[in-house]
Amino acid sequence: MFDSSGMISTTPSPGRRTNPRITPPVAGVADRPPMGDLQIGDLVFIRVTARPFLEVANATNSWTNHVGVIVDNRGDEPLIAESTFPFARTTPMTRFLERSEHGRCAIARLTAPLDEQHRSVLVKAANRRMGTFYDTGFNIGSRRQFCSRFVREVIQEATAIQLGEVETFATLLHHNPDPKLTFWRFWYFGRIPWQRCTVTPASVLRSPHLQVIFDAQGDALGTE
Repeated sequence: MFDSSGMISTTPSPGRRTNPRITPPVAGVADRPPMGDLQIGDLVFIRVTARPFLEVANATNSWTNHVGVIVDNRGDEPLIAESTFPFARTTPMTRFLERSEHGRCAIARLTAPLDEQHRSVLVKAANRRMGTFYDTGFNIGSRRQFCSRFVREVIQEATAIQLGEVETFATLLHHNPDPKLTFWRFWYFGRIPWQRCTVTPASVLRSPHLQVIFDAQGDALGTE
């Protein structure tokens, strides 16, 4: 899974099984992700309970507020690359899902299939961003990262496909009937940066370039 430098390796390790079909428990839901069927490049959406991220979900009229991308599917369980506080890292899928409220998750796959070259570039793109500090200002032009920007850039670098819509805070909050501006004024020390551009997990999930292959609130869908 990792090479001697600590980075994600795309070379199979001796004795490892490929795509084991395991199903770790996910609290609070009857349906469980099809671990053995997941692929490098699949996106995993969850709902974390930290207050700022709950406000992100509210602002985007969506249940989801965090997303990561699978970068290794050869070990005991898939490995997810994510931009999270305090810095970008990889997380085993079970631990990633445990952070989601009531175990809610959705898994989406690009409608255009990835070949080995795409996957190799994707893994390298994620590796280069490991250790990058989290951007609590959600600024797509920052030197830091946040989750939806992270997966958007990794996918774009590997495939030239752009996921999600880049929009200003003004546009984003305009479409919400209850934007809860009091919280965002507090978060930005009294002045909301209305013209700042960002991209959200909800916008990525709604992308026409993705197909939802699993939703914890329903049945697993076809994975081909």
